[in-house]
Amino acid sequence: MAASTGAADAAGSEPTGPGSSVPSMGSPTIQYSLVLEHLIGEKRPVKELNPAVMGGLPVPPKSEEQKMIERGMESCAFKAVLACVGGFVLGGAFGVFTAGIDTNVGFDPKDPLRTPTAREVLKDMGQRGMSYAKNFAIVGAMFSCTECIIESHRGKSDWKNAVYSGCVTGGAIGFRAGLKAGVLGCGGFAAFSAAIEYYLR
Repeated sequence: MAASTGAADAAGSEPTGPGSSVPSMGSPTIQYSLVLEHLIGEKRPVKELNPAVMGGLPVPPKSEEQKMIERGMESCAFKAVLACVGGFVLGGAFGVFTAGIDTNVGFDPKDPLRTPTAREVLKDMGQRGMSYAKNFAIVGAMFSCTECIIESHRGKSDWKNAVYSGCVTGGAIGFRAGLKAGVLGCGGFAAFSAAIEYYLR
């Protein structure tokens, strides 16, 4: 009798079929939140985007000299000097061009009937080209330096930097002729800078 009772208890304790889902007391439970943290959460491992692995050309690390050169080229002083040189060259070419199409180049106002010599014409063209070159160089340096300072202060690179810089540059140039000229210069340079930025972007 005791043997039959023990057999019945053993049979009752065993699972009755493959569909039985009674968990054992010692098996650990799966924490899905922990799995999701490792898959898409903050604990997800960050893969290094190596160009050689992704199919691109490997890029060697930059040396200290290269980093120093990049910092120098991105500085406001370098940008101002570069704009000054570019403005000088462009202004000189523009001045010589305008002098070349001007029919009054080399003529003496005191004696307008006298035909100027080639030396006088070249001298007048050189003076006009130098005058244009200086003006363009000053405007280019002021605009570039002001834009760089404003961009560094704002921490953004958008069209507003050029507009603010154009207003400051135009106002500084126009204020030499008075308050009204300064306001007009500010508005004119700002509008011109906005038009150029809209066209380029």
